[in-house]
Amino acid sequence: MRALLGVVGATALLVLTGTGPATAAEGDNGFTIKDSRIIESSGLAASRQHPGIYWTHNDQDSGSYLYAVDSATGETVARITLSGVGQQRDVEAVAIGPDNQIYVGDIGDNDGVTWPYVWIYQLPEPKNLTDQTIRAKQYVVKYSDGSRDAESMIVHPRTGRVYIIDKQEDGGHLYEGPAQLSTSGANVFKPVAPVDLWATDAAFSPDGQQLAVRGYFGGIWYDWNGGDIKREGRLDVPLQGQGESVTYSVDGTKLMYGSEGSESSVEAEDAPGDSGSKSPSGSGSSAQSDGDDSSGGDNGNVKVGAFAVAVAAAVVLGFRRLLRRR
Repeated sequence: MRALLGVVGATALLVLTGTGPATAAEGDNGFTIKDSRIIESSGLAASRQHPGIYWTHNDQDSGSYLYAVDSATGETVARITLSGVGQQRDVEAVAIGPDNQIYVGDIGDNDGVTWPYVWIYQLPEPKNLTDQTIRAKQYVVKYSDGSRDAESMIVHPRTGRVYIIDKQEDGGHLYEGPAQLSTSGANVFKPVAPVDLWATDAAFSPDGQQLAVRGYFGGIWYDWNGGDIKREGRLDVPLQGQGESVTYSVDGTKLMYGSEGSESSVEAEDAPGDSGSKSPSGSGSSAQSDGDDSSGGDNGNVKVGAFAVAVAAAVVLGFRRLLRRR
């Protein structure tokens, strides 16, 4: 309920301040997820091995599944069943590391931050996109400072090191995992830098030089700076009913933003800095204040009715998740 109230409160703030979503860039290559089985898309990762394919998953599912969605059609071209792992709890993130290894973050903890440990799964991305079962490695993850709720897991594209960002309304932290994850014993993640956002997902640029972090209504991008992250500016995050995911396009020119719900949309915006054709930092506007910067762009022409729809969508989705977890 606390998370739901935070979402609705943030939306109400948008109405009062008159800030709104960025205009979709020309050449928008977003898509709609059409698979009726995908109703809670909580993570998104662009395949390098299969250009145009995006991997996603449900927040909670009847089994451990990954879906390969063709962005040209919005249709699922393969469903992967993970074997060798236990019953999933709250899968919130997916990322692709070196050598086309897929990492899945079963790291959510919405029920009071009580799990003594969470899990990360690793499996090779299949060369052939057909429905199949793939055996995955399962890693036990603990935090050095106690249980965390988290929805953001990232894997550095060069080093393969795994990081998690916890989800805190007043801002969280970037947690660094061991240089190599181990299937024997717990892998302890330690906080290494603050993140100024109530984070719902994050992504590395393909070259590993940028870190994009999104929340429900805003985002921030950082210079990776060897892990000593340096905040560079805000992201132009589109207004979505329940913004849950983000990934860079394979060429690094776009950030793809996903949300939950049936037939949910994935919307594209130009990536910041040198990765895209424009930089939203500095003078750019965001759909939400990003935590410690309350100034917004001049979007006074945004109609209040659009925000009312967004509020309604957030309430419906939030209550659905709340009732499910009782």
